[in-house]
Amino acid sequence: MQIGPAINQAWPTHGLDVGALRRGGWQPQPFNEFILKVHSRCNLSCDYCYIYEMADDGWRGQPQVMQKPVVIAACKRIEEHVRQFGVPSVAIVLHGGEPLLAGHEVIDGLLRQVSMTVATACRTKIGMQTNGLLLDERYLRIFDEWDVRVGISVDGGREANDRHRRFRNGSGSFDQVASKIALLTSGDRRRLFSGLLCTIDLANDPVGTYESLIEFDPPGVDFLLPHGNWSAPPPSRSPDSESTPYGDWLIAVFDRWYNAPRLETRVRLFRDIIQLIIGGNPTSESVGLSPIRLAVIQTDGTLEQVDTLKSVFADAARIDGLAKDSPLAHALWNPSIIARQIGVDGLSKTCQECPVRTVCGGGNYTHRYRRDTGFINPSVYCRDLLKLITHIRTAVTRDIGRLGGGG
Repeated sequence: MQIGPAINQAWPTHGLDVGALRRGGWQPQPFNEFILKVHSRCNLSCDYCYIYEMADDGWRGQPQVMQKPVVIAACKRIEEHVRQFGVPSVAIVLHGGEPLLAGHEVIDGLLRQVSMTVATACRTKIGMQTNGLLLDERYLRIFDEWDVRVGISVDGGREANDRHRRFRNGSGSFDQVASKIALLTSGDRRRLFSGLLCTIDLANDPVGTYESLIEFDPPGVDFLLPHGNWSAPPPSRSPDSESTPYGDWLIAVFDRWYNAPRLETRVRLFRDIIQLIIGGNPTSESVGLSPIRLAVIQTDGTLEQVDTLKSVFADAARIDGLAKDSPLAHALWNPSIIARQIGVDGLSKTCQECPVRTVCGGGNYTHRYRRDTGFINPSVYCRDLLKLITHIRTAVTRDIGRLGGGG
């Protein structure tokens, strides 16, 4: 297990002057996205999982299911936060583990509670990220009633997916997942399908992976870089190497996607980069400098930072000094929350001097960690991101020039 720095030795706990920000009149932005960990266990055993296979095994001490009193308290805290700050809309994402393990009654009760509390205070968009294996007609009726958008994790075709996304007995999950995607996308229920989530594996052909995913006709695809950092590098990504294997992989997919005669699906990473290049805003935390306004509520009601930090060191997602029933506003002044809301000032000197800093934004915060300095570093995928962004910017700038007659 990788051990994190002493709490007073690394950025942002050490080096981020919260007092100076307060005196200068800076104010944090309230949370507007909440990940509810409705179940803390999973029915798959994916070998790259950041929750079960990496640095933090805190899941072992969590209740398996978010119980009704915790659901009520969590929704009440969100409602109070929304009313306190006048937040016009929030996203609530049901997550795990595998959220469908919670069961129909728990999921339906949670969605009803959200409707009775949070949805009375603001517009509420509800989503779920699942491996899909437990999807059935009853769940789909529940999701239809509460207008829940469902994203499913799958890493490509059968061979690509089953390399990592396996059951504990070693058998692959592709055939079952494919049948559940077919169930989700049949008839009018297709409107509930938000898209596919694919973790990149360099062993899988990039174009072949993309084409196997669009066979499901998804409204969107999200490609994720495997979680790693400077102290625990991701697969085939040596910190000292000048190679760009992940950038090359993504460029191959981008060219296939971008040059298609019609738009086959949205690819979130590519669309975010294009939006940032032309002056827009991203929709994820992977790129850009938009303030991150996301909080995670665990099955026991504990508030945490984004859960991908569990890939870094034990308790990396913890928000220090926060009681379980504290108002959510108390978390906003935590250095780790502030660090992700102050834009370019939260980047390393290397990133601040980079020509693509407003597009890259330092990359995913989790991927910046180094044991001696904390999170004030470029992404471990820095070279890959620079190559990908430069490639996309060249293509977009060229086509904008064509549309504008060269102007």
